[in-house]
Amino acid sequence: MNDISQLQAVATQVRRDIVRMVHACQSGHPGGSLGCTDLLVALYFNHMRIDPASFTMDGKGEDLFFLSNGHISPLFYSVLARCGYFPVEELKTFRCIHSRLQGHPATMEGLPGIRVASGSLGQGLSVAIGAAWAKKLNGDKHLVYVLMGDGEQQEGQIWEAVLHAGARGLDNLIAIIDYNGQQIDGPVDKVMPLGDLKAKYEAFGWSVITLDGNQMESVVETLQLASVYAGKGAPQLLLMKTEMGQGVDFMMGTHKWHGSAPNDVQKDAALAQLEETLGDY
Repeated sequence: MNDISQLQAVATQVRRDIVRMVHACQSGHPGGSLGCTDLLVALYFNHMRIDPASFTMDGKGEDLFFLSNGHISPLFYSVLARCGYFPVEELKTFRCIHSRLQGHPATMEGLPGIRVASGSLGQGLSVAIGAAWAKKLNGDKHLVYVLMGDGEQQEGQIWEAVLHAGARGLDNLIAIIDYNGQQIDGPVDKVMPLGDLKAKYEAFGWSVITLDGNQMESVVETLQLASVYAGKGAPQLLLMKTEMGQGVDFMMGTHKWHGSAPNDVQKDAALAQLEETLGDY
């Protein structure tokens, strides 16, 4: 799917899915999910070389994506379903007992598209590094992507992984940070300021590109540019500025919607701002 308007239409429907999923079970994380929607839609519907119909856990011969900030699972599930990994109707089971769609992605239920349990923040980059090394050892030229949160950069394991990837020139790895400035306890700058992330990653030997993560054109162009830079001797970081709650005006710009579910009135108000484009489940 190469048309920007088509990708935007998919993103709008995914945002509807997120609101409806979190509302239905009165649990989940809408804020970051809404903010990262454009990225995951661009990755799965436009950019990554994948085959949803032939999913395998080892992922040989295709690009891989790992979600480190696993609490934004409503987004991940919606995108996976909408691009064919499992039936869209299954989104109705989000966070239900015995559902494959747990609050954080897990592997024990065998949900296609999920290769690692995630949500214990700080671990996703290390997992992606392992996958990137496996591809190099197997002579597989495909790429490995991982999405992290900005608050997650406060974890020590992140910086061990950053040091390793930079020192070893792991140039089939593309990491992305959702830089929305919010985390569960408040603004990132008040909880634990991160300083100049661009300069820090560059100091560890990474190539860094900044982008507007809520403009589909910017996301698509940046992912294409990252593909060009792959294989040039350094891992890449896409430092992606987003707005938590993007697309729903009363959820934007505050940490209060990090992990809160909308009530009936709020759900209706949110959906009124998001046009149904692909059909609700």
